[in-house]
Amino acid sequence: MGEEQHEREPELDLGVEEPLDPEADEQPRLDPEVEARRLAAMSFVRRYGDPVLKSKATPVDRFDDTLRGQVARMAGIMSDAFGVGLAAPQLGISQRLLVYRVGQEAPVIALVNPEVEWTGEDEEGWEEGCLSIPGVQVDVDRPVHVRVRARDEQGDERLVEASGLEARVIQHEIDHLDGVLILDRTSKEQRKEAIRTLREMENADEEAA
Repeated sequence: MGEEQHEREPELDLGVEEPLDPEADEQPRLDPEVEARRLAAMSFVRRYGDPVLKSKATPVDRFDDTLRGQVARMAGIMSDAFGVGLAAPQLGISQRLLVYRVGQEAPVIALVNPEVEWTGEDEEGWEEGCLSIPGVQVDVDRPVHVRVRARDEQGDERLVEASGLEARVIQHEIDHLDGVLILDRTSKEQRKEAIRTLREMENADEEAA
């Protein structure tokens, strides 16, 4: 969200998902085949610092087999990466397209050219993670209730009224379409700490190489 966490709720982007938090350090040990799929999926996800993540995506104007194939691909990557949400820019694609799934048994929902029509007055702060910023979680305040109008992958109108985790996942992914990351939504102190953590991880990777 992704994908986030609140009282061990599933995490975002996992962007914003399953009870397993893909960004947490203390993940349960995965089956080797499952872990291989997760790593393969994560190899497609653009990371913090990539310019595409800070750019506003282009509206979709063709609802064809190519788009539907892209939705299926995004759903597969999101699932293998244990994400609850994924936006096209996270794969380097400048399209206003996102997919999400809140709950292991829930269907994957695609939102094309989503627009937030309404947000409730109540806001809540939750800890969010992001597939594009692995290893980092920060507190983000968002409206608890939203109404979003979009199209599905067939081009049909789709109206979503969401609350709680689903509302948070949708807002997290729409932020990606506007070039906004969770580090832009959190406090200055948490942003500094997150960037410090990212630098330490990068240095550790370089030393291990």
